[in-house]
Amino acid sequence: MQQTKIIVLDDDPTGSQTVHSCLLLTRWDVSTLQEALQDASPLFFVLTNTRGMSAEQASKVTREVCVNLKMALEQLAQQGRPINPLLVSRSDSTLRGHYPVETDVIAEQLGPFDAHFLVPAFFEGGRITRDSVHYLMVDGKPVPVHETEFARDSVFGYAHSYLPDYVEEKTRGRIKAAQVERFLLADVRGDSLKRLLSLHGNVCCAVDGETQADLNHFCDQLMQAAGEGKRYLFRSGASLLTALARLPAQPVAATAMREYVRNGKAGAVIVGSHVKKTTQQLEQLLKMDKVAPIEVDVSQLDAQRETMLSEVSARARHAHDTGQTPVVFTSRTELTFADQATRLAFGERVSAFLMDVVRNLPPTLGFLISKGGITSNDVLSSGLALKTSRVLGQILPGCSVVRCPDDHPRYPQMPVVIFPGNVGDEKAVARAYARLAGLGEP
Repeated sequence: MQQTKIIVLDDDPTGSQTVHSCLLLTRWDVSTLQEALQDASPLFFVLTNTRGMSAEQASKVTREVCVNLKMALEQLAQQGRPINPLLVSRSDSTLRGHYPVETDVIAEQLGPFDAHFLVPAFFEGGRITRDSVHYLMVDGKPVPVHETEFARDSVFGYAHSYLPDYVEEKTRGRIKAAQVERFLLADVRGDSLKRLLSLHGNVCCAVDGETQADLNHFCDQLMQAAGEGKRYLFRSGASLLTALARLPAQPVAATAMREYVRNGKAGAVIVGSHVKKTTQQLEQLLKMDKVAPIEVDVSQLDAQRETMLSEVSARARHAHDTGQTPVVFTSRTELTFADQATRLAFGERVSAFLMDVVRNLPPTLGFLISKGGITSNDVLSSGLALKTSRVLGQILPGCSVVRCPDDHPRYPQMPVVIFPGNVGDEKAVARAYARLAGLGEP
């Protein structure tokens, strides 16, 4: 009998924010993919980091993953270990990302699919979908996401919260709004099996969801349809993965994560995200005991890189030696650029600088908090040079903790918090820090 494996191509490393005990891959060669396919967990993540790339780069990387994945699956099948893949393109729950670029490539390489489902809901982060309109909960009130700062993103901006219109906008009219199949709350909570079985031709479907129970029920029916031979592709936020994987409670409670801190030592915090919520959280973190703020003036980076790296690294070492946690953060004023390509290239240089900071942190570091999706991906893949890591669970809703492997050359068994840029209230980062540092909750 074929084993079903949920395979998540994640455009930054924050999609694991509702699951635990699974592998995160920052490499996707055939042997690494085979290792993950045979892992005991029902799902694994391939961290492509495509949200930090141009559309052309994102397409190339996604294709490379798919080609290698197809080869890995074929080789395992030849060895008598066939696996039924369930493919998810996990992206931002505020609709930013390379859609439909990534789902098009997946369909081309690993299709045909009967349907692809847009399921952006992320309940832990206050993202819900009702009547096909995607909302962000702000102070308890639903705000259509096209009215938020996320819709004004200079790379991934959009004009519509009504998902069929969003699809038409992003596909440039290739898929008309009227062609999108809408699964409303009544459908999601009712009996949709017959309708799911009738889907064909990779039709686009927009799915409502207000609670985790909504997606749990809907995914039960999706899995029934898949069991009858239907092939589906998903473009989703993180909450869909909870529904598909159906994992038990995480083995270590969020409030007990300090037990993973190495030798009870002070940690470090790296802040790359520049969204408004991150700035508010940073302000609260810097009010906490035993933190040492270290600002990186990104406007001076190109002219004074090596001097700045030496100074930041020295200040971080001094803070650690005195029992403090260095908080290294980029300057909060967002710079303006002539075009998208220039902005992305500068972002890559800033991230490369931060990764050099990570590589120069003291080897006795107790823990690391990485704030921002792209920053976190680079921390895992470049700063820490991990091929794989395993998710321990969440320290806060939507914030995963992973651990470096035992044989890591610099930071064996160090816990790393993957903290998305747009998740949590203003005290969330301070709360995560307090739990790892053994301080009182803010």
